[in-house]
Amino acid sequence: MSNPNPPFDYAPPDSPLEVIHADDAIVLVNKPAGLLSVPGKAEHLDDCLLARVQAAFPTALLVHRLDLDTSGVMVFALAPHAQRHLNLQFEKRMMKKVYVARVWGEVAGETGAIDLPLCVDWPNRPLQHVNWDIGKPAQTEWRRVRIEDGTTRMRLYPLTGRSHQLRVHMREIGHPILGDPFYATGAARDYPRLMLHAESLKLRHPDGGKGMLFRAPVPF
Repeated sequence: MSNPNPPFDYAPPDSPLEVIHADDAIVLVNKPAGLLSVPGKAEHLDDCLLARVQAAFPTALLVHRLDLDTSGVMVFALAPHAQRHLNLQFEKRMMKKVYVARVWGEVAGETGAIDLPLCVDWPNRPLQHVNWDIGKPAQTEWRRVRIEDGTTRMRLYPLTGRSHQLRVHMREIGHPILGDPFYATGAARDYPRLMLHAESLKLRHPDGGKGMLFRAPVPF
């Protein structure tokens, strides 16, 4: 399989930082599509969400990432103990993330689950692929929201956090996410952005353990 990736022309959006919530321990922001979560290796890839958050909250620490093309809720820690607490929640799958996606075709059925192990496709990295021999377990649950002109709006519930998990899983069941520059082809790829958005994140606050739910409106 040849690498379908177009040359990487990084043009991050010039939009103000959208803070959803901030307190002494955590800050949650709405990441725009087209912005790296963390800096790349080249100097022109320095602009990223982490840098923008640290400009406003100098003690901010990374907890997780969203793909360049994905928008939505991201949490940052504002102290080392908060970072450890949040990392543990991710490791133990206590964080509950919900994504909204628009996918190619009309999805049959109202709900379903995908259980396909994933690993990096080394000749074509950063692409991922299904590999039953060395892939790591990856599970996604889904719910159909509605059919839209030959496409389907869905809510996706990742039970694991593998790289490109939702994108590969949807492609594998025959419904690639619209606008996906890696895994969609033909008309499914011809959209202005990847139609994938991290709509909500449910976590326990590092100070006291209170359950909290944060949302970012879907932009498509």
